[in-house]
Amino acid sequence: MAETGVARGEAFQPVKSAGRTLDVLEALADGAGPRSLGELARALSIPKSSLHGILRTMIGRGWVEADLTGTRFGLGVRSLQVGAAYLETDTVTGLLSGVLDQLAGEFGETVHLGRLDGPYVVYLAKRESVHPLRLYSAIGRHLPAHATALGKVLLAERTDEAVDRLLHWPLAALTRQTITDPGALHDELATIRSRGYAVDREENTDGIVCFAMAVPLQAPATDAISLSIPATRLDTTTEPRIVTALTTALTQIRAARPLLPTL
Repeated sequence: MAETGVARGEAFQPVKSAGRTLDVLEALADGAGPRSLGELARALSIPKSSLHGILRTMIGRGWVEADLTGTRFGLGVRSLQVGAAYLETDTVTGLLSGVLDQLAGEFGETVHLGRLDGPYVVYLAKRESVHPLRLYSAIGRHLPAHATALGKVLLAERTDEAVDRLLHWPLAALTRQTITDPGALHDELATIRSRGYAVDREENTDGIVCFAMAVPLQAPATDAISLSIPATRLDTTTEPRIVTALTTALTQIRAARPLLPTL
């Protein structure tokens, strides 16, 4: 029997039960902690009777776990296994591991590899700062793209029209410095395109400044590397040093691009 392919853009009728199952996984992965049946039902607009059956099935397969009372639910170990497998098999994550190590060793600050995911940027890899005062972050965490250096440098790879379609309006303010005005964001992206890197000046986290450049493996780029540093450790030489180091590292990647497998 001939195989049936699934082409991009091909018209299809979504499978309702599969969609609801994925909605549950995404809701439990939002970082809010364990949720009750009622909370999930209200958030996802799924009848409790249907949701109960979905949760029992997911618990049986290890995707979801219930607490000792059996009334609150969180992600199960199977979710961790699949997430880890994604990172282990991701070409870019493996390719840039040495670059992340190099930057972290040179500066002793937090380094991230991030990927654009709709209106968000998600951390794929990180190297911890050696200092007690540092940015808190976790692999897999999603943040609004407009509020991070990683996200802004990847948004700048796209036209303003594409950015407007991608983001969720009105934009959320994570700090008092977050850019939420459409015109101001467009101006910021134009500046990033001109100078080649993005800066998050306490727009994501108070007291933290972040510098990012896009990884030149695709056009438009989907991945970027950043270095985050507390504002108290910044001086007049820090930004030029970081920009030079990021430029050198990504120039090496660009030079090696013809030798790499198709991504």
